[in-house]
Amino acid sequence: MKVSKRGAVPPFYVMEVMKAAAAREAEGKSVLHLEVGQPATRAPEWVRRAAMAAAGEARLGYTDALGMPELRARIARHYKDYYGVRVPAERIAVTTGSSGAFLLSFLATMDAGDRIALAEPGYPAYRNILASLDIEAVGVPTGPETRFQPTPDLLDQVEGPLDALLVATPANPTGTMLDTESMRDLISYCDRRDMRLIVDEIYHGITYHGPAVTAAALSDRVIIINSFSKYFSMTGWRLGWMVVPEDLHRSVECLAQNHFISPPALSQHAAIAAFDCMEEVEANMVRYRQNRDLLLAELPKAGLDDLAPADGAFYIYANVSRLTNDSVAFCQRMLAETGIAATPGIDFDPPRGHQYVRFSFAGTPEDMAEAAERLKVWLA
Repeated sequence: MKVSKRGAVPPFYVMEVMKAAAAREAEGKSVLHLEVGQPATRAPEWVRRAAMAAAGEARLGYTDALGMPELRARIARHYKDYYGVRVPAERIAVTTGSSGAFLLSFLATMDAGDRIALAEPGYPAYRNILASLDIEAVGVPTGPETRFQPTPDLLDQVEGPLDALLVATPANPTGTMLDTESMRDLISYCDRRDMRLIVDEIYHGITYHGPAVTAAALSDRVIIINSFSKYFSMTGWRLGWMVVPEDLHRSVECLAQNHFISPPALSQHAAIAAFDCMEEVEANMVRYRQNRDLLLAELPKAGLDDLAPADGAFYIYANVSRLTNDSVAFCQRMLAETGIAATPGIDFDPPRGHQYVRFSFAGTPEDMAEAAERLKVWLA
C-alpha cells in the first residue's frame, strides 16, 4: 500500500543520540547529557500551582483556536513590560509549542513549490517540516565572518527566486544573535522583494550580553515565533505563540482551527502565571551563564578552540575538523568512551556538519565541569 513521501524526511538526529544515551544508562553506565536542548529545571512554581488548580477546577475543554483571551492579553503585556513594544492581543496566536507555530506560519505564507531561505547551520526541524509540505528549503551557508547569520549580501548570492526568509536569534545551534541594525537590514531586504520574514525568538530571555532585540519593535509585517519551552522551562507543556501580521490573521486562525482545534487548555491556564515568575526564571540564567563561561574556558584546553560566540541560548557549536571529518562517528566514540552525549553537526548543516559538534549546557554546573575534565583526558 502507498506510503506518502511526506514522511520520507531525515530523522532528528539528536533524538537518535538521546536514544543511544538512554541505552547506555540502561546498562548502568553514566551519561553526561550535553545533547538535549531543554532546560534541566522544572517549570516555575506558580505555573505548577496554576496547573494543579486548573486540573481540579477548570472544565478544560476546547479554547479559542488562537488561544485563551486571558493568555493572549498577558503575552501582549509581556511585550510592553519586557521590550517596551506595543503588540495588540489580537495579533497574538497561542500555538501547540513553537512547532505548531512554524507549521502554521509555513502553511499560511507559502504554497507547494515555493522557496524559503534558511541559514546553515540551523534547527533541522525547519527544513524537515518544509520538506513534508513540499516547500523548498534553500540553505544559505554562513560562518564566523557573519556570526553564522544570513545577511543581504549572502541572500543575493542565492540562485533563483525566494518567497520567504527564516532567521533565528538567538540561533540553534550557534547561539548567535542579530543586533538591531542587522535585523533592520533583513526586514528592509524582505520588504523590497515582497518576501515574508519569519523570526524565531524562542531563546529570548536566555542571553549573555544584554537582551535580544525583538522584530516586533521594528516591523508589524514580520511573523514572530516564541515559546514557553526554553526561558520558562516548559518544554513538555507544548505551548508557544506567534505574533501575526494583520493580513495573515484569518488564514492562521482557519488553519489552527482545522489542524489543532486549540492549544492544550491545561497548559494555557498555567502559562498565564509564567510571567509572574520572572525572578525564578532569571535565577536559571545564573546557572546557564556559569555553564557557558566554564565551557568557553575549558573546551579550548581540550583542543576545541574554534567555537561559535554563544551570545544566547544554551549551546556551544564547536569546529572539530582538526580531530575528525565524521562528526557522527566522533560523537558515537565520545559517548562510548567517555559517557558524554553531544549532537553531531549534520543535524544542523547537512553539507558541512560533519566537521562540527553541538554541546548543550542546559544541565547542571557539576555535569559541565565533569564533561570538560573527561574531554581533556580523552582528547589528550
